[in-house]
Amino acid sequence: MGERGRPRKFDPEAALEQAIEVFWRNGYEGASMADLTAAMGINKPSMYATFGNKEELFRRAVARYAEQDMAYARVALEEPTAYGVIESFLRANADALTRPDRPAGCLSIQGGLAFGSDDGTVAAFLADSRRAGERALADRLVRALDEGDLPAGTDPVALARYVMTVSEGNAVHAAAGVDRAALHATVDLALRAVPASGVT
Repeated sequence: MGERGRPRKFDPEAALEQAIEVFWRNGYEGASMADLTAAMGINKPSMYATFGNKEELFRRAVARYAEQDMAYARVALEEPTAYGVIESFLRANADALTRPDRPAGCLSIQGGLAFGSDDGTVAAFLADSRRAGERALADRLVRALDEGDLPAGTDPVALARYVMTVSEGNAVHAAAGVDRAALHATVDLALRAVPASGVT
């Protein structure tokens, strides 16, 4: 029988990892189907059968990225103090943005910097994903405020937005070639704006 009748020989998980790399380097709009299938080692029919269309593949890639590459964000939320949460997140983020085994920057930022043919649905999806992370951080900071770990009057939502703005800005700079030490220097400055503990 021809190749079409044989069972799939490729590893879907490994193929998804390769798709992540392509989307990360080229963005959603810049990643062609030819680029994706070549990197994944499969043909278009196999790609469609396993992952659906390009947008569905991208959504799965982002989900895998959030689960694996951004696991540090969930770890940071477990720190006992608000300052510890923010420092852990921003330090780990700076390291993740400059990993030698990954493209520089952040998939969720790079993936949606340009869009066109999708009517903005991918950019909206990525924005929603980032807002979900910001809400999780804000919820943790609300708890810190309730526990007296942040000074009375601190706006936890604004503080979470500030932290995410720093991390997203560092992602853009990392993609432009800024090194890890420089990103950590930015984190040093950002941490000065974190309110001191309200606990005496």
